[in-house]
Amino acid sequence: MKKMAICFSRHGKEVIGRLNSEAAKRGIEPAEAYVHMDSDQDNDDGFIHYKGSTAEWAELADEKGACAIFVSAVGIAVRAINSVSRDKLKDIPVIVIDDNANFVIPVLSGHAGGANKIALTLAELLGAIPVITTSTDVNGCFSADVFAVENNLRIAERKGIKKVSAKAIEGKSVSISFKHYPPEDGADIIVADETDREYSLLLKPKKYVLGAGCRRGKDVAEAEAFIKSLLKDNNIAIDDIYALCTIDIKQDEEALKAFSRRHRIPLLCFDAAMLNEAEGEFEASAFVKEKVGVDNVCERAACLGAGRGGKKILGKVKGEGITCAVYMRDV
Repeated sequence: MKKMAICFSRHGKEVIGRLNSEAAKRGIEPAEAYVHMDSDQDNDDGFIHYKGSTAEWAELADEKGACAIFVSAVGIAVRAINSVSRDKLKDIPVIVIDDNANFVIPVLSGHAGGANKIALTLAELLGAIPVITTSTDVNGCFSADVFAVENNLRIAERKGIKKVSAKAIEGKSVSISFKHYPPEDGADIIVADETDREYSLLLKPKKYVLGAGCRRGKDVAEAEAFIKSLLKDNNIAIDDIYALCTIDIKQDEEALKAFSRRHRIPLLCFDAAMLNEAEGEFEASAFVKEKVGVDNVCERAACLGAGRGGKKILGKVKGEGITCAVYMRDV
């Protein structure tokens, strides 16, 4: 996940510098570093001198789908994230580190956004103490929302999370059933499209795979708007997208990476040889074939991403510098 870190003092800059240095040693992508200080106080390279408000910076992190790291007092972060804290299942992860790097504290989206896990990694890099406050974590219990995120499942009714978590915290066993193995009397969690059994929480396998071809340098906002409009017109919820698929030479295309990050959708990339092996009828383009070695990217990528039994729901739709197609998985 992309990380953005902001500080407000020289000590804070030292913390971010240490963090990024240690991350680099371990092959971890460093955080994009920002400093909110008067430019005449410090002009070191490597930091973006941010002049906007902390709330605007938080909104920038939200727009990029990044983990927002505040090297500051907790209060600064809490006030800054007011406008980006909207939905516990969609909020960006927010983490606070004090100026002396003693503590690393996840304050938002500990489970769904992965803030708790990121905080543990940051604490290890800094030799700091992670301060985790979510009940299931401090009690060493099963977490239903973490289970859903890690298995790329859609939470159908979020009110069940609290019920299942409460049971786990009480030390009671939590039962999980899958659609092919329905329980006689119901279960705490059922993983299925639909069920007539009793349950506390229903987790649905995500149905759709989005395939995309993209022109180099496509504007991020324009790509986002095109994809969201296409999905809305076809009554497909973003939360029901299993993966965004494309050709491997587009794996670093920012428009696709940004959509993947913002909506927490895995970006799957296939090389031209694999795409050419996809079975089905696809709208061919000689121009695309000449450029990338395969006559269609979006449909073929969606087909491979959907796997065996996948079904084309929406053939290639052309936008300005972007094409998309949608397949349904056999789940």
